[in-house]
Amino acid sequence: MTRLIMNRISIGARLAIGFSIVLFLLLLETFVSGLRYSTARDVADDLINTNVKNQRNIAEWSKYIELNSAMIETAFVSPDPNVTRAIADRMKAVSARSTTLQKEIEASVTHPGVRAQLTVVGQERKKYLAARSALFEAKIAGDSLTATDIYTQQMVPRSASFLEAMKKLLSLQIAVADNAAKELLDGYARTKVLLYAFGVAALFVGCLIAWSITRSITVPISHAASVAERVASGDLTSQIVVSGRDETSKLLSALAGMNASLSNVVTQVRAGTATIATASREIASGNQDLASRTEQQAGVLEETSSAMEDLTAKVVENSTNSHIADELAREAASVALEGGQVVAEVISTMGSINQSSRKISEITKVIDGIAFQTNILALNASVEAARAGEQGRGFAVVASEVRGLAQRAATAAKEIKVLIDESVVDVERGSDQANRAGETMRTIVGSVERVTRIMAEIALASDEQRTGIEQVNRAISDIDRATQQNAALVEEAAAAAESMQGQAVELTELVSTFVTAADSALKNEGASLSHSAKKRIALQFDNL
Repeated sequence: MTRLIMNRISIGARLAIGFSIVLFLLLLETFVSGLRYSTARDVADDLINTNVKNQRNIAEWSKYIELNSAMIETAFVSPDPNVTRAIADRMKAVSARSTTLQKEIEASVTHPGVRAQLTVVGQERKKYLAARSALFEAKIAGDSLTATDIYTQQMVPRSASFLEAMKKLLSLQIAVADNAAKELLDGYARTKVLLYAFGVAALFVGCLIAWSITRSITVPISHAASVAERVASGDLTSQIVVSGRDETSKLLSALAGMNASLSNVVTQVRAGTATIATASREIASGNQDLASRTEQQAGVLEETSSAMEDLTAKVVENSTNSHIADELAREAASVALEGGQVVAEVISTMGSINQSSRKISEITKVIDGIAFQTNILALNASVEAARAGEQGRGFAVVASEVRGLAQRAATAAKEIKVLIDESVVDVERGSDQANRAGETMRTIVGSVERVTRIMAEIALASDEQRTGIEQVNRAISDIDRATQQNAALVEEAAAAAESMQGQAVELTELVSTFVTAADSALKNEGASLSHSAKKRIALQFDNL
């Protein structure tokens, strides 16, 4: 799996990754060393500048307390007030120094136990200072009894408690310092072990990376060298498996391509030499057939030449006839166009007659209406004349005549209408026939035009055919000359075939030094066939 991953990375990237990992481990070791050194430095700084300093301050403070206790005892036993005042002044300076030390210790102490004990010390000091102040006030006032009582009941026990609290504080501070020193030493030991472990791990990882990179480079190169040696010895049966994208994989891929190309070339050359040998034999035997066929071809060409001359004459005649037919077709097309124009004029005239007949029919309808109205008016006039009696008799006669004329006019209008309707029907029928005749003439004109185009194409094709036959005649002449040249080339081809056969034999001997995968397969197949044949013979003998 690791090798597959390595083979997918280039050698340069592989080396860069390996060195980067080693450098990263060294950088990590340096970082851890610096971190551990910083921690140790902080612990040492706290030990020296805090714990040890606090220890010294507490010890100094304890000495001041003991000194104050001695001076208190001296002031207590001294009967001289001046001595007491001098001791009191001296103790004020010592107390100021003690206060300074207390503040420094309180400011620097971080340990919870020490800080709690320091609080206890502060409380005991307040009690101690209160008792001391009361004692000195009594002494300065000359009250010996009160001073003795304060000294024995307050000062001595509070001083002892104060000193005991200071001793306990000092013990705690010493223990804290000892723990810090022990932590510093333990941290140093852990750092040393950790650095050794990092060093060993970096060395192991570096060796592992170097081994992996070296193996990922040398193994494919060794395989490539082995393949190259086998190819140099003529063995082309090597199986090269490429499983990567690095430079060595590209080298193996190139060797695989070269091996496959050489194997294909050898196979093709062998097949080519066998083909060349067979072809050279066939060429040698075919040259004789070619010579006899060349003579036959010359005779056939003569016959073909005479036949082509006859065909040329017929084609020329066909071309002339096609041109005549083309002219006749053009004349027929012109006549058909004129007939179409005449039919179109007839159709137009029939349309005009149809329109006139329709107008006459409409006029007849108007006349019929007028006659009908006149008849009604005459009837009304007769009725009015009958009402008038003798005075309207003459008017009645006139109205009767007018009515008769109106009836005859109506009858004539009806007869004219019947005739006009029949004429309109005949005109429409004639117009339809004229339209059909026009369509027929247009179809005839189109057919004649197509015939004209076809005849023109036939004439053009005849001309092209005549040109082509002339070219065929020239080609036959060229073929005749080429046939005569082929007879001379047959002898040269025979000599070339013999030379080619000799070269094919030499090439076969040269290529036989290479061994391909196909050769190995054939050998294995032959061995298996011979083994099976031996088994069959042994079985036959057993049966006998």
